[in-house]
Amino acid sequence: MPSPSLRRRQIAIVALLFVGYASLYFCRADLSVATPLIIEELKGRGLSQKDALWWVGTITSVGTFGYALGKLFLGGLGDYWGGRINFLIGLAGAVLFTVLFASTGLIPLFTLAWFGNRITQSLSWAGLIKLSSRWFNFSSYGTVIGILSVSFLVGDAAARQLMGSLLHHGFPWRTLFYFAAGVAGACLTINFLFLRESRTALGFEEAQANPLNLYSKSESPPASISALVRPLFRSPAFQLVCLLSFTLTIVRETFNNWTPEYLHAFLGYSPGDAGSTSAIFPGVGAISVLLTGWLSDRLGMNGRALLMFIGLSIATLALVALMSVPSEAGRTLMPLLAIGGVAFCVLGPYSYLGGAFALDFGGKQGSALASGLIDGIGYLGGILAGTSVSQISSAYGWQGVFVALAGVTALSAVASGVLYALRYRAAAIQQPAQ
Repeated sequence: MPSPSLRRRQIAIVALLFVGYASLYFCRADLSVATPLIIEELKGRGLSQKDALWWVGTITSVGTFGYALGKLFLGGLGDYWGGRINFLIGLAGAVLFTVLFASTGLIPLFTLAWFGNRITQSLSWAGLIKLSSRWFNFSSYGTVIGILSVSFLVGDAAARQLMGSLLHHGFPWRTLFYFAAGVAGACLTINFLFLRESRTALGFEEAQANPLNLYSKSESPPASISALVRPLFRSPAFQLVCLLSFTLTIVRETFNNWTPEYLHAFLGYSPGDAGSTSAIFPGVGAISVLLTGWLSDRLGMNGRALLMFIGLSIATLALVALMSVPSEAGRTLMPLLAIGGVAFCVLGPYSYLGGAFALDFGGKQGSALASGLIDGIGYLGGILAGTSVSQISSAYGWQGVFVALAGVTALSAVASGVLYALRYRAAAIQQPAQ
């Protein structure tokens, strides 16, 4: 058990990372909540509904592409210069580019600002993971990262509720962006003043890494880029985690980006109600992340893969239920229950991928790179949740979108079953070695 002094420091670190990362989602949910009004503004400039929808989808996809690039090529910098710098860069970029987005009225500048927002934000999660590897033992990865993963769900849900309220009170969509930048700016200041890199710097013993990690237990920076990258690329289990990140990010980003528009255009909610009600997805997901994170620590080193298999199998059934919802259903409970079911079964397992799994594979030496690669490959899939979803919904309706997502979760369930078998074998080999 950690000493009382260390425990207090760890709680402070979790609190700082939690509020900091939650604030980033104010600078992401703003576009989703504002989408119905942005579409109306674009239509007022002479664009058709279809063209306006396509432009918003394109802006979303370009931002997701920037996020993926940052994850793949910038996240690993945290393994060299430390997680604190990564984390602060993400917060600073979110503030700057969110203000830029609200200050312009031209589609090319909208796109550039959203790209800049997402590529700088991409550094923060890898920084958070690197900091966690320096502050916590591997036996608590699931619980700690579960709590920190709730930060983006709480931030997303709170942002949608507050921004929906602003729309109800008649504020224009640009106010949402200035409000988001103010929240992120306050959290940037707090973290700059109080966030620390590691517990050893304060005189505490080193954190214990997962014995199944692909690196040594050293906290020293890796000797070369090749030495950092090679162990991850050679691991079949890590490759499967990257595949799961690709598929599940499609599901997550589709619901994050398009739930307000689905509720507004398909079920008849007002823009304000659609923005507030869309908080059900991150809100229910927060419960799932906490529960499955805690449970995965108690099921052992391969428990995460088992929980993923069960959850994704059930999520496929929930998406099948959404396929059957008719447009005339209106404001009924069934679509909301199905959306909540997908959130509960997907977001908990999803939180493992760039979090606890990244720590399991990367240890203290390569955790930032592992997280960056997992999330970066994931967000390459998330690009499909922008323009592709707008095209599918235009051609086949929202039922067509849910058919595609059901296929994605079914494939993911199979992949998580294979991952469970690989992790089970690795744990069995490790036991005699100990």
